[in-house]
Amino acid sequence: MMAKLEKFLMPVANALSKNKILSAIRDGFLVTVPITIVGSIFLLISNFPVQGFLDLMTSIFGAGWDAYLGRVSAIAFDCTALLSCLGIGYCYTREQGVENKIAGGVVALVSFLIITPQRMEVVVEGAAEAAKFSGLGFTFLGTAGMFLAMIVAIISVKLFCWATKKNLVIKLPDGVPPAVMDSFASLIPAAISMTFFFVVGIIFAMTPYKYAHYFIYEILQAPLVGLGRLSGFEVIYQFLSTLFWFFGINGPAVTNTIFGPIHKALTLENYEAAAAGLEMTNIFTAGFSDFFCNFGGGGSTLGLVIMMAFLGKSNRLKNLGRLSLPAAIFGINEPIIFGLPIVLNPLMAIPFILTPCINTIIGYVATITGIMPITSGVQLPWTTPIVFSGYLVTGSVMGSIVQIVMLIVDIAIYYPFFKLLDKRYLEDESKQSDTVDELDDLSFDDLSLD
Repeated sequence: MMAKLEKFLMPVANALSKNKILSAIRDGFLVTVPITIVGSIFLLISNFPVQGFLDLMTSIFGAGWDAYLGRVSAIAFDCTALLSCLGIGYCYTREQGVENKIAGGVVALVSFLIITPQRMEVVVEGAAEAAKFSGLGFTFLGTAGMFLAMIVAIISVKLFCWATKKNLVIKLPDGVPPAVMDSFASLIPAAISMTFFFVVGIIFAMTPYKYAHYFIYEILQAPLVGLGRLSGFEVIYQFLSTLFWFFGINGPAVTNTIFGPIHKALTLENYEAAAAGLEMTNIFTAGFSDFFCNFGGGGSTLGLVIMMAFLGKSNRLKNLGRLSLPAAIFGINEPIIFGLPIVLNPLMAIPFILTPCINTIIGYVATITGIMPITSGVQLPWTTPIVFSGYLVTGSVMGSIVQIVMLIVDIAIYYPFFKLLDKRYLEDESKQSDTVDELDDLSFDDLSLD
């Protein structure tokens, strides 16, 4: 069975991980991670779930102090599509082997802005008609533009790199500074990409959609985000991620190329709803996936590491557990995956794959029953330890309590398999100690040089 799964999964994982478009999308989103985390810190401070802290800040800085912090979090979240387009364009230019990567990212960004609505309407109460002004709306630069940003980045950079490789560039004489030479070399490729999306914008203007944003959101993004709201979405994601890990493949690095944009869109929708004073409705956000499905890394192995460190009888498990525990607390478990090992270990396959799925179901039930609040748009580093992350991402101590309950369940699932493995290693160690090394009986007392 394992051999058949490996034979099927390995080519799939290799194809996904080596695909230039998917790799660019995955790495391009990573460019936005520091920005969103910093924005989340400002958002967390302005909405800290302790009333005494908020009252203290109001007494020091006055009413409305949180509005200044909101400027940072608003830019970090409401410009996600814009930043992602730049990041994906840069990474896809790199994947295409073109040296001027920043030019590719800028071309992607400009192409995205070309087809973005640049005239906004504002309905003023009591006015006969809507007022119009020139500008870019956060609506199109944030959640609603996520998938269009990916598409535009890939197409624009593809055109840019094609023209560059075809040598459709302006060549300047020797002696011109390299920065100037690179700038002029990008002129024609950039013009081709920008002209293409100029035409695309005109074509969409003649359709009922008017803009590409509305078309992509209705045809592609809304159905995919709707898929992310289904109860089985997160279970499938966790199952596939841990299944890849079992075969030694970094699961999230493969599955996030598909599921990552959906998680991000759901998270940003919750942020926008909270900012507008509306109810948050998306359960399977990035925060839920990071902090309520896995503790201690893929396979939710923190419970296993705790048992190894404090309940293990064999030296192998005890020492490995104690060495791995500090890293596991912060969500890093490669020492366990490859040192225990879990990779291709039939005994550990069942708990390793099952545990994150059980955690997902517990978290889902706890949310829909109102035991813990829905995860907000706050995005924390995935290394944030258990208990702290549950409180910060939900704004309630119940988030931490649910995490502790999940950890206890994880320990219960892993326990019988841990005992079997510990017993096996203990027997191996006792056999090794009973074996007499033949070198111990070797003596040089009777050795003569005659």
